[in-house]
Parts: sequence; C-alpha cells; structure tokens
Amino acid sequence: MTTLSVVIPAYNEEGGIAEIAHRVLSIRESLKEVGVNGLELLVVDDGSKDRTVEIAGSIDGVTLIQHPQNKGYGGALKTGFSQASGELIAFLDADGTYPPEYFPQLCKEALNGADLVVGSRRGGAESHMPPMRKLGNFIWSNLLSILGNQHVQDPASGMRVFKSDILNQVYPLPDGLNLTPVMSTRAIHEGLTVKEIPIPYSERVGRSKLSVVHDGSLFLQSIVWTALTYNPVRPLGLIGVGLVGISLLVVMGLVLARLSGVTTLGAWGVAAIYTALVTAVSGVSIFALGVTFNYMVSIFHKRPMRQGLFKKPVFKKPLNRHFGWMGLTGIVVGVLVGLASLVLTVGGDWPIERLWFYLLFGAMSFLVGGQLFIYWILLQVLAELSKREIEVARDMQGYGPAKES
Repeated sequence: MTTLSVVIPAYNEEGGIAEIAHRVLSIRESLKEVGVNGLELLVVDDGSKDRTVEIAGSIDGVTLIQHPQNKGYGGALKTGFSQASGELIAFLDADGTYPPEYFPQLCKEALNGADLVVGSRRGGAESHMPPMRKLGNFIWSNLLSILGNQHVQDPASGMRVFKSDILNQVYPLPDGLNLTPVMSTRAIHEGLTVKEIPIPYSERVGRSKLSVVHDGSLFLQSIVWTALTYNPVRPLGLIGVGLVGISLLVVMGLVLARLSGVTTLGAWGVAAIYTALVTAVSGVSIFALGVTFNYMVSIFHKRPMRQGLFKKPVFKKPLNRHFGWMGLTGIVVGVLVGLASLVLTVGGDWPIERLWFYLLFGAMSFLVGGQLFIYWILLQVLAELSKREIEVARDMQGYGPAKES
C-alpha cells in the first residue's frame, strides 16, 4: 500500500487555505486509480497572525502542525516532511496557484521510477505567471540546465512529488523560499531521476510574499553555490575554456597580422595583446581551479568524483593528467623563444622593434605553462589524498583486501 503525504506550508493564508485543503482531499479516488491508496494532508502553520490555524484546524482530514514563530517557507516544509508518513511526499502552496488535481499524474511518474517529479509551469500548460517571474524562471532554468548539464524547465516550482527516501540525499535544504531551486540542484547533481510534468498555474489568492529582486537574486545564488559544492569544474571550467578561447582568437589575429607584414602596434593592437595575455592566464587558472575544487569535493564526500566538465570525458584520461607535460612544454617554449629573441637582438641581426610579438608570445607561453605545472603538482597531491580517503572509508566498512596470514 502506497500513501501520499501532502504538505502545505501556510503563513497568513486565511483566504485560501480552506479551498486548497478541500481540493487536495478531493483527489483521494483519483490517486487510487494510479496505485496510491492512502492520502495524508499536513498543513504546517508558520506562525500566522490571522485565522489560518482556526480554519485549517476545523477541516476533517487535515493534520495541523503549528510553528510558534515564523521559520520561513522552507522551514515549514521541512517540518511537514519530518512528520509525513507516506512513501511519497508532495507539497504545494496554500494560495491556490498550483492544481492539486494534477497530483495523480505526478504520483504515476514517481511510481514508474522517477525520484522527484516537478509540476512545470513552463511545460506548455496554461500559465498566469507574472511576466517578471517568467523572466526570472527562464534565467534560473537555463542556468541550472548549464550547471547541471541536464535540461530543466522549472527549478523553482512549488508543486512536487518525491520519494521519501531521497531526503537524505537532497538535505540540507534552506529555510527560505529558495528551498525549491536548491532541491532541484541537489537532486540533479546527486544523480536522481527528475521528471517534469506540465501543469497550469493560476493567479494566487491574496498578496504574494515573493520579492522579485531579493528572492530572485537569492535563487540565482542558491543554484550557483549549490552546484559549486558538487561539480565546481562545470561553471569554472566553462568560464576558463571561454577565456582561453578568446585568447586563442586574439593570438590567431595577431599571427595573421604579423605574417602580413605588420610590425607596429596601434591602440587596438595593444588592447588585443593585453586581452590575450589576461584571458590566457586567467582562463587556465580558473579552469585548473575548478578541477582542484572537484578533487576537494571528492575528498570531503569520501567518494570518487562523479562529475566533470561534460557528461562524457573528452579524453581517455582526465585532462588534468596532461597538465604536467603541457606545463613543461609551455615553459620550455617560452624560455626558448625568449632566448632566441635575445640572441637575435644582441647580435644585431634584428632590431627589438621586430621581435615584440615573439617576446610577448614567449612570456604568455611561460606564464601559462607555469600555471599548468603548478596545478599539476597540486592535483597530484589531491588525487592521492582522495584515493586514500576512499580506500580508508572502504576498509573501515570491511570491504578491504584480505590480509595475508
């Protein structure tokens, strides 16, 4: 027998709590059609100052939980999760914006194997979401799609069904309105199966408690920082690759200019060289920093790295394994170019004005090579520490190799 526990957080929702509670209770028969035989409804009052407690407490079939003081949207939901008895847990807002009649569809996906099922307000169904929220949701969904390397439509949806046993994987969750994007971000990076089902979205009853600017920026920060705790090389690596790409384009332009006979620089030429130097060194540093953080995450969680810049590795061996020889090559090339330029200048064969490009190229090669080699040493140490932590954890659990007698 499968039971669905529906949690409704409520703070000063006297105008809509009765209607949404009755709508949830009315889906009992529809749930049985998809294999959910039990329904539990928990209303968590988050320190309301109006008649929310009185109204919710008078409804048959409602289990009322009260917070003496306001703990926030996420805090109320987590209280409900801790009291829920169902194998499946669901939640939605008390303001009537989300349709509980769609819970059977979400439950069906969960029973078919999905760990987390999200009611998507951007999935094609009729939506009365305000324009500013649509814009914010567009930004959040695309950001999480990039950072999580998985298409996401609505990471901030407040209507979900999930298996109760995934809470250990998605915790900790914040107490504020940013619980939903953090849950989505953690679920994706934990490798959970996430499905999105289109749902209609209505105008809320009463005044909205969400601040577009404050909460919107909080959602963005929550997605980025949560993703960084799982797979730092994804955002940092993409930035690094982009900067190195800019540097390579600039260098190619300078090479073509030099081959065409240009030996002096104008204002744009100086700016181009400055850009190439800065983006090359910064790009390599940021990319390598992301790889370094991934090793640190692995050590912290005491498990092998499961994430990377892309879903599938581009190289047979991790790219950072090549940092050593790439760094040494860059250093040697930089030194040789610098020495050759010095010899040509001192010998009087070429004036220094003809060698500016080679000197700058040598300097950039040396700096980038030095960065790569330093990070290679650091990553070798972190790789050994990560390996050691994983082996210690394995051996402590009794899965280590048998000792010779």
